[in-house]
Amino acid sequence: MLPYNIHHVAIAVPDLEATLEVFSALFNVRPISREVVEEQGVREAMIAIGGSHLQLLEPLTDDAPVARFLARRGEGLHHIAFAVPDIEAALDHLRAGGARLIDDSPRRGGGGHRIAFVHPSAVAGTLIELVEIDHA
Repeated sequence: MLPYNIHHVAIAVPDLEATLEVFSALFNVRPISREVVEEQGVREAMIAIGGSHLQLLEPLTDDAPVARFLARRGEGLHHIAFAVPDIEAALDHLRAGGARLIDDSPRRGGGGHRIAFVHPSAVAGTLIELVEIDHA
């Protein structure tokens, strides 16, 4: 069994700056990083909360996956990300368990991490992201 720890919880938002203002005013938190991830079609901000992170995602274009999510469901929980030390091993483990994968192999995500997504049908209707880090 591979170790899985929560790396971050992602929230899709239509306006990153407005949402950051709300989080700052209500919870006195500021982003620890901001990034545009062209490959994912998002502008993101990470907020440290406890031992984990909250990731806010704003689509770059109207046809980006996060934009389609917002159009269908509105703003809110987009995915939960698990930190894993070896993403290929994690994908093999999930595949062997019968999980439906969106990504058969890793791709580049925020922070330069290698990531892969597990289809919501695999786990309680929730999109799961795997994030490879050196110390999961």
